Amino acid sequence: MDSLQGHSVPPPRILLLEDDPAIARTVIYALERSGLQVTHCLLVRDALQQLALRPHDLLVLDVGLPDGSGLDVCRQVRAQAATPVLMLSAHGEEIDRVLGLELGADDYVTKPFSPRELVARVRGLLRRATPTAAAPAAPPGLFTVDAAAQRASLRSQPLDLTRREFGLLAELLRRPGHIRSREALLNAVWGPDSDSTERTVDTHIKTLRAKLQQADPGREHITTHRGMGYAITLDGSA
Repeated sequence: MDSLQGHSVPPPRILLLEDDPAIARTVIYALERSGLQVTHCLLVRDALQQLALRPHDLLVLDVGLPDGSGLDVCRQVRAQAATPVLMLSAHGEEIDRVLGLELGADDYVTKPFSPRELVARVRGLLRRATPTAAAPAAPPGLFTVDAAAQRASLRSQPLDLTRREFGLLAELLRRPGHIRSREALLNAVWGPDSDSTERTVDTHIKTLRAKLQQADPGREHITTHRGMGYAITLDGSA
């Protein structure tokens, strides 16, 4: 039996924001057939109302909508929670994907897409959203990481991290001082089935580094090793 369909555990609740009826029907059918519960919204305002009424385990958001953009919903959700977000768009340009990822989206699917691929990506995001291990320890007073809540702080100052930024920080903290290749970080944080590239890792490392520097000015916690990858150092003390 599928692990997402336990006898006593309710199925994951997915919020779908899509204004194209044909695409919405296809997505709803594929997700519900896979044992997931779907709440469908046509407009941004309806999606925000649904999110205010009840929590959802994952969001599937279209970019272009009559009253706005799914990117707006992604931005608002990221300001409050670490709920996984999968973006849908008819646009294949890199700038659209980068914008969605920088706003905190976890994955991106370009139309037209295979329903089976969409379900696989949703399942992958749901699996990775479930905490499986305790966060690595860091020297007292430096980093504090709460894997279950997807929160981190530096020198007792909370860090406003996206889900991917948090994942990168947690991965780097697993082996402080050791160089982690872009490929290793991509597989660990985005998953081996992701279409994201190593450039995506660079983009998120850049924003993560800026946030760490803002919390701890004058110190470079993440170092770049050209042609090799990234490492985090924990040699600083208060």
